[in-house]
Amino acid sequence: MGQIQLNQVTKRFGSVEVIPPLDLTIEDGEFCVFVGPSGCGKSTLLRLIAGLEDVSSGHISIDGVDATETPPAKRGLAMVFQSYALYPHMSVRKNIAFPMRMAGIDEAEQNRRIEAAAKALNLTDYLERRPGQLSGGQRQRVAIGRAIVREPAAFLFDEPLSNLDAALRVGMRLEISELHERLETTMIYVTHDQVEAMTMADKIVVLRAGVIEQVGSPLELYHAPRNQFVAGFIGSPKMNFIEGPEAAKHGAHTIGIRPEHIAVSAESGPWSGVVSVSEHLGSDTFLHVHDTGLAESFTVRADGEVNFRHGDRIYMTPREDVIHKFDAKGLRID
Repeated sequence: MGQIQLNQVTKRFGSVEVIPPLDLTIEDGEFCVFVGPSGCGKSTLLRLIAGLEDVSSGHISIDGVDATETPPAKRGLAMVFQSYALYPHMSVRKNIAFPMRMAGIDEAEQNRRIEAAAKALNLTDYLERRPGQLSGGQRQRVAIGRAIVREPAAFLFDEPLSNLDAALRVGMRLEISELHERLETTMIYVTHDQVEAMTMADKIVVLRAGVIEQVGSPLELYHAPRNQFVAGFIGSPKMNFIEGPEAAKHGAHTIGIRPEHIAVSAESGPWSGVVSVSEHLGSDTFLHVHDTGLAESFTVRADGEVNFRHGDRIYMTPREDVIHKFDAKGLRID
């Protein structure tokens, strides 16, 4: 079991309130991702759940039991940090075993859990090596293995992939997602990378300045963002926003259109502009367009075969059925 509930939880540092009153329920077995820009409060919220920070007011319950005053070690949670924090003089086996030794678990049970975790994380062949003999991705798997053997009610990940290069990040992202499917244990994952959020989460919590802007599945946030902030944060490349007469024609203060929802042509279309940069990525081409008369910056995601170059004038046709409308306060207009 691993349901976690936050009821009117706040956090203040002195007179500064970094987490205003907040309610949130994470269901047993969910993969929940906290996402938002730097300083939005996502890591602070994770530390409140872990017990590494004291709540200023409100209550945190784990499986229906009030854990607000419960010490971190007794909450039944396991945290994986950005830093691997492995003991360099210990083997992988001893690093994974360390929390069980501290808990007084007998050696036979320790070995059973180590072997199971190593198998799940493809570490069986590396158990006698030391951290210095491993790659960054392998070391992160050891840190996750150390959390697995505690058999927690929930795993808490605080930007665990930030120290890895791009290729390793993609690989570890898949491994953590597969691990969640196998263990069926609640996982809470903090990241500033909305691509990680979209690809890993059952449920995304979008935060800004300590406030939850929207909670929903990745596709809910993509197709029906509650406000302009969520619309601009979710999706890569970012949504294009247009104000003025073009927005007024749609009965809105601002309209948004995603780069992938714009068709491009060399001949005709309701919008036009000049290509400043063309990024060819194989399957896709990202066209960065200026002089549109619509917005200062504009991005179009086109087929990888398009051959527009710097200085070319192009014509753009948006899909009318997926234009997002927002009022003067940035709230969604349905």
